[in-house]
Amino acid sequence: MKLTPKIILEGTRLTFKTELAFTLNEHTRIVGPRRYRYHSPIISAEWCAFTNFPWGRGLINYAPHEEERALETYRTWLRLFQLQRWYSWIIDRFHLSTKCVQERLHGRAPDFSWLEEGLDELGFRLVFCHRRADSFAQARERRLQVSGNPAQYAELSPFVEEQERMRELVRSSRLPCLEVDLSDNDVPAAADRVADWLEATGGLGQEDFGIA
Repeated sequence: MKLTPKIILEGTRLTFKTELAFTLNEHTRIVGPRRYRYHSPIISAEWCAFTNFPWGRGLINYAPHEEERALETYRTWLRLFQLQRWYSWIIDRFHLSTKCVQERLHGRAPDFSWLEEGLDELGFRLVFCHRRADSFAQARERRLQVSGNPAQYAELSPFVEEQERMRELVRSSRLPCLEVDLSDNDVPAAADRVADWLEATGGLGQEDFGIA
């Protein structure tokens, strides 16, 4: 069977989603053994591609006047996934993060039911990365060793609050979901749990839908 997993990692900051994304992208049970490194896509809604300055706006934290631009970007991503369905995709934050942040910043968020319908048809799965509230401080210490913008981690309470809203959004999603606790910061073990789940639920490949 061709390995074509499609994984969306969701969660607030400091839950090690990015670290898990890179680990999954090299996990032999998920993407197969590799004798050399080649292009395998990890994409993210966190890219601040709407502004010409660092840590600006993008798909998650766009301004109200940029909403149509954000929705067009999501439509484009979905169409790209549909055109290249027989490939693996790992996404580090996507539409649920957008809903969560837009609700917090502007009091409203787009209806992404059309997007979830398309993602579900393609076989996308959600992995909700979370951690205990008392473990955020330790995660921050690890992140500050590499962060180019340490000020964004000064206050931890917004992350704890956002995590609870993210949990609600994940549980209301139509996509199959695995919740992964990263309070112990053990990313390889978390990747193994994701691999176990994908193997057990048929999330590593897809049946042929008659599309050449």
